[in-house]
Amino acid sequence: MSVSNRPLSPHLQIYRLPLTAITSILHRATGVALGIGTLFLVWWLMATATGGSYFDFVQSIMGSWIGLLILFGFSFALFFHLCNGIRHLFWDAGHGFEIATAEMGTKLVIAASAVLTVLAWLLACVL
Repeated sequence: MSVSNRPLSPHLQIYRLPLTAITSILHRATGVALGIGTLFLVWWLMATATGGSYFDFVQSIMGSWIGLLILFGFSFALFFHLCNGIRHLFWDAGHGFEIATAEMGTKLVIAASAVLTVLAWLLACVL
C-alpha cells in the first residue's frame, strides 16, 4: 500500500469558507457583541443618572480612543445584525436561496452595514 502526502480531507489551508458562511458566523458574533455593548451603554446611562465625578470618569473612558472604538464596533454590530436579520427574513419567506442571489445579498448586507455605520457616525459628528 502506497503512502500519499495528500490530506485525508479538506482543511483550512485548502478549503475557503463561502462568504455566506462567514457572514453567518459574523451574525452570531455580532449578537454576542451587541449583548456586551449593551452592558457598556447601561453602564454609561447609570453613570449619567448618578451624575458628578463618576459620570466624568465614565465619560472620559467612553470618549477616549478605545471607548470610541468600542462604540464604533457596537454601531457596526448593530447595523450588521439588523441588515443580516432582514436578509434572514427573506430566507424565511423562501426567497434568495440561489447561489448568485445569496452571494449578492451577502455583499449587500456588508455594504449596507458599512454605509449605515459611517452615516450614523457622520451624523453624530455633525449634530
